[in-house]
Amino acid sequence: MIACIKCLRPRLLYAGLFIAAAAGTVSAQYVPAKGNDATTPLHLLKPDYSTPYGETTPQRVKEVLDKIYQYLEAVTPMQLINKPDGAIVGRLDDADFNSILKPGDFRLISYEWGVTYTGMLEAAAATGDKRYARYAVDRINFIGKVVQHYKALLKQHENGTVPVTSVIRPHALDDAGSMAAAMIKALRAGADEKVTRPMIDHFIDYILHKEFRLPDGTFARNRPLPNTLWLDDLYMSLPALAQMGLLSGQTSYFDEAVKQYRQFAARMFNETKGVYMHGWVQGMEPHPQFHWGRANGWALLTKTELLDALPATHPGRKEILSMFQKHVAGLAALQDKTGFWHQLLDRNDSYLETSATAIYTYCIARGINKGWLDARAYGPAALLAWNAVSTKVTSGGQIAGVCVGTGMGFDPAFYYYRPVNNFAAHGYGPVLLAGAEIFRMLQQHPFEINDSAVQMK
Repeated sequence: MIACIKCLRPRLLYAGLFIAAAAGTVSAQYVPAKGNDATTPLHLLKPDYSTPYGETTPQRVKEVLDKIYQYLEAVTPMQLINKPDGAIVGRLDDADFNSILKPGDFRLISYEWGVTYTGMLEAAAATGDKRYARYAVDRINFIGKVVQHYKALLKQHENGTVPVTSVIRPHALDDAGSMAAAMIKALRAGADEKVTRPMIDHFIDYILHKEFRLPDGTFARNRPLPNTLWLDDLYMSLPALAQMGLLSGQTSYFDEAVKQYRQFAARMFNETKGVYMHGWVQGMEPHPQFHWGRANGWALLTKTELLDALPATHPGRKEILSMFQKHVAGLAALQDKTGFWHQLLDRNDSYLETSATAIYTYCIARGINKGWLDARAYGPAALLAWNAVSTKVTSGGQIAGVCVGTGMGFDPAFYYYRPVNNFAAHGYGPVLLAGAEIFRMLQQHPFEINDSAVQMK
């Protein structure tokens, strides 16, 4: 049986899925669940796929999103407790320097959770289910009120230890950019501006005026070696600047974001492979290149965010779009037969990794839905990737196969043997984003299942 859509233009075969277009609609091959037996005619033999390779519906996507939401709602409480005895702090005014955020499975304040808040907001916008947006808005409001309370306490006791240190005293792009971008988006979804805007302004000030830079102004770190660029830092800074451009109406934020992207890409994008190296060190020659999956995800997600935010007339937009398309083409050529991508993208003996695959799923589907990518060429890759990712969401809403936090290395073993864990926070936001955008894609580009070949008219 072949899935098809009535179309006016020729179909293409890509990544094992047929795709045809009529106003950009997508189609995929449907494979019955039952296997073959000795009596099956050769032309009816069914492929033995290792991940689902069949019909994808908005309802099934929503079921996956709901499982994740239900899990995270239960395991990320919005409460303060007293550290000595674990007693819940009933009133915020009673919180002191012995109070901490009540531990859950994940931290409410981290770059990973900035992505999760953004994923929840996108899931709400795509599906119409307001619970997802409430998850993000309620927690960002809670963080803002806690920050406001402790800023007042610190005026009296400067050296006190507070549970929101990374907001009040950010010391890295990891602290600032992802959370700031999510907070600006949460404002549009109803977050309390009185407590949220001061946090945003504080984060943006850190990014622009306090982060270490190379002499040409490029955001950099002094680890693991002096004057090092981390590809991850594109996402930890530029989406926040782009969102600030939208919030403030000032084009200088867009200009800085495009400038930073251009300076990173000039050093780190491999034109031949169509992917980025993970890290770049000033003066290192020859320079080893390790094309780590999730770092490439942060780079692609950054370009997606920039394209979403940049005005159509901005002089840097065409360059960002061209680089987005080049990067997607490079990644598509490296997709595994299962639908996943590898931990090291161009090393097929490295393990298949969930968070990178989810980010690519989101960005490719977003590109299709926004008209930046041809649905005929990339719709199959996105559907195959989503089907793969969905197999990693457990019945309890956890996400498996996610690489834990990763520094930068200059030997393959460093990346090959990074552990995976269901409590690696890096997977939850990307899977929420992927599900939200695939939900949209299925609505904008529907396909039909027929019991014959693709019908063309």
